[in-house]
Amino acid sequence: MDFFEVVEKRRSIRKFLSKKIEEEKLLKLLNTANLAPSAGNLQAFEIFLVRDEKKKQMICKASYNQDFIKEADVVLIFCANPSRSMKWYGERGEFYALQDATISAAYVQLAAAALGLGSVWIGAFDEKKISEIIELSDNLRPVAIIPIGYPAEAPTKKPRRKLNDLVKQV
Repeated sequence: MDFFEVVEKRRSIRKFLSKKIEEEKLLKLLNTANLAPSAGNLQAFEIFLVRDEKKKQMICKASYNQDFIKEADVVLIFCANPSRSMKWYGERGEFYALQDATISAAYVQLAAAALGLGSVWIGAFDEKKISEIIELSDNLRPVAIIPIGYPAEAPTKKPRRKLNDLVKQV
């Protein structure tokens, strides 16, 4: 599948098969996350990989009971690490760390689609509870949760904005 086909076919998957992701595919996902661009190449983010069933249930609850989270084989939690970029960029580094984490998460979603896996972006969660569940240090902030697994559904394409509504030439 070429890049544009991957982008076109990627969907938010909220139903997963109870099939394990092969370690080779998981490694490809994580390597792709590591290749994502970042401000000053500082990679001001950390990724927490969760496979433990009890922790997945706790994450589900802390994510306002989005039950499909616990169905996914793997849950990746992308956390900004502002202290890595603030050394170079001052206060603006906090924003760059958020960008670094979210760009990496988006790359993982595209990689998952290319590998025949499904994922969904979760931004609705109790940040404090997630931090406690994965035992984050004070310098890290969870910004995105990405459950990944083999899809048990094939959602249809949703309508998108027209380009002339989206793009403003200046």
